[in-house]
Amino acid sequence: MQEITFAKGDEQHLKDCRDALCQSALGERYFSSPGSAENAILEGIRHKNLYVALIGEECVGFAYIIPKGAFHSFPYLHIIAVKEEYRNRGIGRALLNYSEKIAYEMADRFFLVVADYNPDAMRFYERNGYQQVGKIPDLYRPGVTEYMMAKDLKK
Repeated sequence: MQEITFAKGDEQHLKDCRDALCQSALGERYFSSPGSAENAILEGIRHKNLYVALIGEECVGFAYIIPKGAFHSFPYLHIIAVKEEYRNRGIGRALLNYSEKIAYEMADRFFLVVADYNPDAMRFYERNGYQQVGKIPDLYRPGVTEYMMAKDLKK
Protein backbone atom coordinates (compact mmCIF):
# COMPACT_ATOMS: atom_id res chain seq x y z
CA MET A 1 0.00 0.00 0.00
CA GLN A 2 1.17 3.49 -0.74
CA GLU A 3 2.03 5.87 2.07
CA ILE A 4 -0.85 7.79 3.63
CA THR A 5 -0.27 11.40 4.59
CA PHE A 6 -2.61 13.75 6.40
CA ALA A 7 -3.48 17.41 5.97
CA LYS A 8 -6.10 19.95 6.96
CA GLY A 9 -8.96 19.68 4.52
CA ASP A 10 -9.85 22.56 2.24
CA GLU A 11 -12.31 23.17 -0.58
CA GLN A 12 -10.14 21.36 -3.13
CA HIS A 13 -10.96 18.16 -1.18
CA LEU A 14 -14.73 18.75 -1.14
CA LYS A 15 -15.67 16.41 -4.01
CA ASP A 16 -13.55 13.51 -2.73
CA CYS A 17 -14.84 13.97 0.83
CA ARG A 18 -18.43 14.13 -0.43
CA ASP A 19 -17.91 10.94 -2.44
CA ALA A 20 -16.47 9.15 0.60
CA LEU A 21 -19.36 10.25 2.82
CA CYS A 22 -22.21 9.73 0.36
CA GLN A 23 -21.07 6.18 -0.44
CA SER A 24 -21.05 5.14 3.23
CA ALA A 25 -23.77 3.74 5.48
CA LEU A 26 -23.62 6.99 7.48
CA GLY A 27 -23.95 9.14 4.38
CA GLU A 28 -26.77 7.11 2.89
CA ARG A 29 -28.78 7.38 6.11
CA TYR A 30 -28.00 10.91 7.32
CA PHE A 31 -26.66 12.90 4.38
CA SER A 32 -28.91 11.86 1.50
CA SER A 33 -30.73 15.17 1.00
CA PRO A 34 -29.17 17.41 -1.67
CA GLY A 35 -26.33 19.51 -0.34
CA SER A 36 -26.34 18.08 3.18
CA ALA A 37 -23.03 16.22 2.80
CA GLU A 38 -21.36 19.27 1.23
CA ASN A 39 -22.68 21.52 3.99
CA ALA A 40 -21.33 19.24 6.73
CA ILE A 41 -17.93 18.96 5.05
CA LEU A 42 -17.72 22.72 4.42
CA GLU A 43 -18.55 23.34 8.07
CA GLY A 44 -15.58 21.20 9.09
CA ILE A 45 -13.33 23.01 6.61
CA ARG A 46 -14.48 26.46 7.81
CA HIS A 47 -13.82 25.51 11.43
CA LYS A 48 -10.43 24.01 10.45
CA ASN A 49 -11.37 20.70 12.07
CA LEU A 50 -11.53 18.51 8.97
CA TYR A 51 -8.50 16.35 8.20
CA VAL A 52 -7.94 14.44 4.98
CA ALA A 53 -6.04 11.25 4.24
CA LEU A 54 -4.01 11.51 1.06
CA ILE A 55 -2.35 8.93 -1.13
CA GLY A 56 -0.13 10.99 -3.33
CA GLU A 57 -2.30 13.98 -4.22
CA GLU A 58 -5.60 12.07 -4.01
CA CYS A 59 -7.90 12.58 -1.04
CA VAL A 60 -9.07 9.08 -0.07
CA GLY A 61 -10.94 9.86 3.15
CA PHE A 62 -11.46 12.34 5.94
CA ALA A 63 -12.23 12.83 9.60
CA TYR A 64 -14.15 15.76 11.08
CA ILE A 65 -13.42 16.38 14.75
CA ILE A 66 -15.37 18.81 16.93
CA PRO A 67 -12.88 19.85 19.66
CA LYS A 68 -15.37 20.21 22.54
CA GLY A 69 -18.26 18.40 20.89
CA ALA A 70 -18.90 15.96 23.73
CA PHE A 71 -20.28 17.60 26.85
CA HIS A 72 -18.54 20.91 25.93
CA SER A 73 -15.36 19.33 27.28
CA PHE A 74 -14.11 16.46 25.13
CA PRO A 75 -13.26 16.02 21.45
CA TYR A 76 -15.92 14.30 19.39
CA LEU A 77 -15.40 12.41 16.12
CA HIS A 78 -18.33 13.81 14.15
CA ILE A 79 -17.67 12.10 10.80
CA ILE A 80 -15.12 9.68 9.43
CA ALA A 81 -15.36 8.28 5.90
CA VAL A 82 -13.15 6.55 3.35
CA LYS A 83 -13.80 6.43 -0.38
CA GLU A 84 -15.41 3.15 -1.33
CA GLU A 85 -12.59 1.96 -3.59
CA TYR A 86 -10.05 2.47 -0.78
CA ARG A 87 -11.88 0.64 2.02
CA ASN A 88 -10.36 -2.37 3.78
CA ARG A 89 -6.83 -1.08 3.21
CA GLY A 90 -6.16 0.34 6.67
CA ILE A 91 -7.06 3.93 5.75
CA GLY A 92 -9.96 4.14 8.22
CA ARG A 93 -7.70 2.88 11.00
CA ALA A 94 -4.98 5.35 9.99
CA LEU A 95 -7.51 8.21 9.99
CA LEU A 96 -8.79 7.13 13.40
CA ASN A 97 -5.25 6.94 14.80
CA TYR A 98 -4.46 10.39 13.38
CA SER A 99 -7.69 11.77 14.88
CA GLU A 100 -6.76 10.30 18.26
CA LYS A 101 -3.38 12.06 18.15
CA ILE A 102 -5.16 15.36 17.57
CA ALA A 103 -7.69 14.61 20.32
CA TYR A 104 -4.90 13.59 22.71
CA GLU A 105 -3.63 17.18 22.64
CA MET A 106 -7.08 18.38 23.78
CA ALA A 107 -8.24 15.92 26.42
CA ASP A 108 -7.87 12.46 27.90
CA ARG A 109 -10.98 11.00 26.26
CA PHE A 110 -12.35 10.87 22.73
CA PHE A 111 -16.05 10.33 21.98
CA LEU A 112 -18.17 9.29 19.00
CA VAL A 113 -21.57 7.76 18.30
CA VAL A 114 -22.34 4.82 16.05
CA ALA A 115 -25.81 3.80 14.88
CA ASP A 116 -27.45 0.45 15.49
CA TYR A 117 -27.77 -0.13 11.73
CA ASN A 118 -23.97 -0.11 11.38
CA PRO A 119 -22.63 -3.13 13.33
CA ASP A 120 -19.44 -3.21 11.23
CA ALA A 121 -18.56 0.29 12.45
CA MET A 122 -19.30 -0.76 16.04
CA ARG A 123 -16.91 -3.71 15.73
CA PHE A 124 -14.28 -1.46 14.10
CA TYR A 125 -14.35 0.97 17.02
CA GLU A 126 -14.34 -1.82 19.61
CA ARG A 127 -11.27 -3.39 17.93
CA ASN A 128 -9.62 0.02 18.23
CA GLY A 129 -10.18 0.35 21.96
CA TYR A 130 -13.53 2.14 22.19
CA GLN A 131 -16.15 1.10 24.71
CA GLN A 132 -19.85 1.72 24.69
CA VAL A 133 -20.70 4.25 27.40
CA GLY A 134 -24.28 5.10 26.54
CA LYS A 135 -27.29 4.30 24.42
CA ILE A 136 -29.48 7.05 22.95
CA PRO A 137 -32.64 5.95 21.13
CA ASP A 138 -34.00 8.29 18.45
CA LEU A 139 -31.11 10.76 18.76
CA TYR A 140 -30.93 11.74 15.08
CA ARG A 141 -33.69 9.65 13.49
CA PRO A 142 -36.80 7.97 14.92
CA GLY A 143 -36.25 4.25 15.29
CA VAL A 144 -32.44 4.49 15.19
CA THR A 145 -30.45 4.01 18.37
CA GLU A 146 -27.05 5.66 18.62
CA TYR A 147 -24.41 4.13 20.86
CA MET A 148 -22.04 6.58 22.47
CA MET A 149 -18.51 5.23 22.55
CA ALA A 150 -15.41 6.55 24.26
CA LYS A 151 -11.74 5.79 24.43
CA ASP A 152 -9.34 6.76 27.19
CA LEU A 153 -6.44 8.25 25.26
CA LYS A 154 -4.04 8.44 28.21
CA LYS A 155 -3.87 4.67 28.81
